Amino acid sequence: MAENFISNLTDLWDKTFPKSEKVHHEKTAFQNRYGITLAADVYVPKNAEGKLPAIAVCGPFGAVKEQAAGLYAQTMAERGFLTLAFDPSFTGESGGTPRYMASPDINTEDFQAAVDFLSVQDNVDPDKIGIIGICGWGGLALNTAALDTRVKATAAMTMYDMARVNAKGYFDAEDSEEARYEKRKALNAQRIADLRSGVYALGGGVADPLPEDAPFFVKDYYDYYKTPRGYHARSLNSNGGWNVTGCMSFLNQPILQYSNEIRSAVLIVHGEKAHSCYFSRDAYADMVRNNPYSDNKELMIIPDAVHTDLYDGGGKGSIPFDKLTDFFQKYLG
Repeated sequence: MAENFISNLTDLWDKTFPKSEKVHHEKTAFQNRYGITLAADVYVPKNAEGKLPAIAVCGPFGAVKEQAAGLYAQTMAERGFLTLAFDPSFTGESGGTPRYMASPDINTEDFQAAVDFLSVQDNVDPDKIGIIGICGWGGLALNTAALDTRVKATAAMTMYDMARVNAKGYFDAEDSEEARYEKRKALNAQRIADLRSGVYALGGGVADPLPEDAPFFVKDYYDYYKTPRGYHARSLNSNGGWNVTGCMSFLNQPILQYSNEIRSAVLIVHGEKAHSCYFSRDAYADMVRNNPYSDNKELMIIPDAVHTDLYDGGGKGSIPFDKLTDFFQKYLG
C-alpha cells in the first residue's frame, strides 16, 4: 500500500525553503498502527556511510512537511543526521478520512510510526533515534517521549500544549467547568449540524484579511502562513483551517500527564516574546518536578524571539541549530 501511495505524491520541490545541495532528498510513505498511510520526506547527508543517527520531525500544528518541519529536517541532515519530515494523519499528503481532524492518540501514534519506520532502515542506527516537534507537535513530541522508550532525545520547539489550550483557553482564561461545558455543548451541536449537512464545517484558519484590531499572536501567524514567507497550498493554517470539531478530543485528554516520567533527554526551546512561552516554561517545570532523570532536561529561551520565529528563523536566525546539533550529537552520538 505504501509503495502505491508513494507514486501519488508530488515529485516537485514545492517547499517554502530552498533545496540544499548538501543532502539527498526523496519521498516515502509508511503506515501507523491504525492503518493510515503517512507521507514523508527523507533527507540524507550526501556521502554518508554506515548507520546514521536519525530524527523524525513534525509540526507546526496545522502545517505541512513542506513548511517548518522540512526546513528543520533538511538543516539537521546537513549536519549529519538522517531525517524524516512527515505529514500527520488526516492532513497534507498523508491519508486518513475525514480530512482535517486531530487526535492526541493518533497523532502521538504518528510519531511512533515514524520511529518504527526509521528503526528498520538499513542506514539508520535504531538505538540512535530522536524526534523534533514544533508548536502543537512540541507537546505531542513530549507525549511521545513519555510513551516510547526508543526515543533517545526530544526537542520541543515553540511548544503548544494542545490539550491545555483547548480545555482552558489561551493563558488559561477559560479554565472553568462552565466554560468547558459551553465548549462541549457547542462542539456536540456542531456534530449534528455536520451530519445533517454531509460535510465537516471548517474553522476558518488564520484570519484573512487581517483585522486592524487583531491581537499580536494572530498577526504573527498571518505573517507566516498567509504570506510568501510560509504559505503552502496544502497547509490547513494557510487556508481553511481544521474542522470545527477537529480538536474536540483534546478537551478531555491531557497529553503531558506523565512528562515527569520521561527518562530520555529533552530540550525545550521557546522565544522570549512568544505569546505561547508559558506553555514551555510550565511544561519544563512539570517535567523536572520529582523526576530523578532531570539532569538531561533543558529549557532554552531565545531572546526577543516570537512564536513563528522558531518556524523559519523569522529573518533573525532565531532557530538555534548549533544547539540542536550539539544536543542530538550528545544524546544520539
